[in-house]
Amino acid sequence: MSRILAETLELYRSALCKTGQSLVRGWMTMVAVVGFGFLLVLAAQIASPLGFAGGFLLGAVNALLVGATLSLIEQSITHARVLTFHDILDSVGRYFWDVIGIGFVLWLPLMALDMSMQTNPFGQLLSYAVLLLLFLLLNPAPEIIYQVRHDSPLDVFKTSYEFVLENWIEWFLPFALILIPIVLSPMGLRSFFSLSSRVGRGAGLDFFQLLVLPFTILGSWLDYIGIPSSISWYLGLLLTPPLAVAMLLFRGHLFASLHGVSRRQRRFASPFINK
Repeated sequence: MSRILAETLELYRSALCKTGQSLVRGWMTMVAVVGFGFLLVLAAQIASPLGFAGGFLLGAVNALLVGATLSLIEQSITHARVLTFHDILDSVGRYFWDVIGIGFVLWLPLMALDMSMQTNPFGQLLSYAVLLLLFLLLNPAPEIIYQVRHDSPLDVFKTSYEFVLENWIEWFLPFALILIPIVLSPMGLRSFFSLSSRVGRGAGLDFFQLLVLPFTILGSWLDYIGIPSSISWYLGLLLTPPLAVAMLLFRGHLFASLHGVSRRQRRFASPFINK
């Protein structure tokens, strides 16, 4: 048991070290995320009075920005050089169709779910359960988009499902730890289910949720350690972009270490094998 714990800690230590190196190389991604956020707010204001057509417009802009963000994360992980403004421009359009495809496949089932739950007295609870399941099974979808070769959204779903079944402990443990203040808050599990349902609805490919999730986690930790809400809100705004990028980089490095490698193979490759 102690060896397994040591191997798991080494896995996280390695991912954290690589995350720090990637954050230095890819600091421009934080600038891009802030700019992308303003663009999405502007797009939402333009799309708001357009009704159904506005929804499609906002979905396309979201896919464009999420795809560009994933491209920048990929370059921060794989490139040895520091990213520049030209890398931001070159990232626009990357993975657009991957994000659009996954969103389209999920759109109809989720719309049917929302309609069917309106007349069900347990509708909200059942909806939370379904969206929590999506949150868990499709959680690594962003990393699969830019790290694993796939031919269709269904390939992404299949790879994500298989990855979660094989690596659910190693993959979700860091996320569970940073959620401790939320779970221990007065609203507790309700807050967690609400948060996971919003993320699960977009399979982690909603740009607003890429920022709302770290902002919520950061706010919970600041409240937990006693920072006044009047100060924590501004600190949250300031620290959310670097935290969001750091979380995406850590996920990317952790996924790269876990995907395609079984626990048995990692054990043989571990520096603790002879200890």
